[in-house]
Amino acid sequence: MVVTGEHSYDRTSELIAFDNTQAGVKGLVDAGVTKVPLIFYTPQDAYTKASNDPEKSQFNIPVIDLDGISKDPFRRKEIVEKIHDASEVWGFFQVVNHGIPLSVLEEMLNGVRRFYEQDTEVKKRWYTRDSSKRVVYNSNFDLFSAASANWRDTIYCSIAPNPPTAGELPEACRDILIEYEEQVKKLGCSLFELLSEALGLNPSYLNDIGCSEGLAVLCHCYPACPEPELTLGAGKHSDSDFLTVLLQDHIGGLQVLHNNYWVDLPPVSGALVVNIGDLLQLITNDKFKSIAHRVLASRVGPRVSAACFFTTGHSLSSRVYGPIQELLSEDNTARYKETTVKDYSVHYDATGIGGKSALSDFRI
Repeated sequence: MVVTGEHSYDRTSELIAFDNTQAGVKGLVDAGVTKVPLIFYTPQDAYTKASNDPEKSQFNIPVIDLDGISKDPFRRKEIVEKIHDASEVWGFFQVVNHGIPLSVLEEMLNGVRRFYEQDTEVKKRWYTRDSSKRVVYNSNFDLFSAASANWRDTIYCSIAPNPPTAGELPEACRDILIEYEEQVKKLGCSLFELLSEALGLNPSYLNDIGCSEGLAVLCHCYPACPEPELTLGAGKHSDSDFLTVLLQDHIGGLQVLHNNYWVDLPPVSGALVVNIGDLLQLITNDKFKSIAHRVLASRVGPRVSAACFFTTGHSLSSRVYGPIQELLSEDNTARYKETTVKDYSVHYDATGIGGKSALSDFRI
């Protein structure tokens, strides 16, 4: 039995009841909920919103223009330097002129909306907590392990290295999902080249060791929330992958933790958000930072997004990752244990989000 203020309730039973609806948070909102259920209550954290502090409100996460990366070597060098600085200081940056047409970005977001606007009975076909499946729809992957549930639903599609058949993908977003992931794969390979150069390595280094080999697309829906001050769309967390490429809609709510301040990452039309994942921080031995971020709940919604994770996730692979030898020296010895991507993913999922960093358990 859990006691919260004046309330006492059986949290486990509440979680089971919510999960059994297979309707997610959107199901609650569609049913007309006017109060946030206790399972979603999230305690306030100790960090301050940057906009509350006039000196910190000018924090700006870099927007990097990729135009000319393959044509002008001087321009490329300039972009590599910007990516180097952003990856060290922020762990986040936005990219424009990335090569993916605006029409494709808009249709991807529309595809996500179409999926969530379907009847619950249609969506239930994909509802599962079996993370080994290539297409998984549910609310909160860590529902039964996290301290509080987040106000969002997710459909997860494992695209590479073992792609699902077209028939396994939801019809509502199938065609655009196939097109979008092909475009993001190309962009990812280019980004890993630029990141390799930013580390002083051969441009092909990160691609050669398999950083771009795996891809998962997570399509999130953050329904309008009647009491957004009581919960979060996504609790404080870093990402478990090498690199994330995020397409967000116009609503906003994404915040990045920088110098103990929550900094808004506002949507920029046509831009994609790029952030360093835990595995890239591990192999760069803390050179590039996997930074905590969260999504606020909002009375406006639904907010939708599509996050592409470059990771092989739970796929079986014997490839072991540790700090890159070329980056180590007497003054910069290895700070992390070696791991497979699967072992790290399993540990990350068991740790859940909203609490401590899963990466901290791999420190030497």
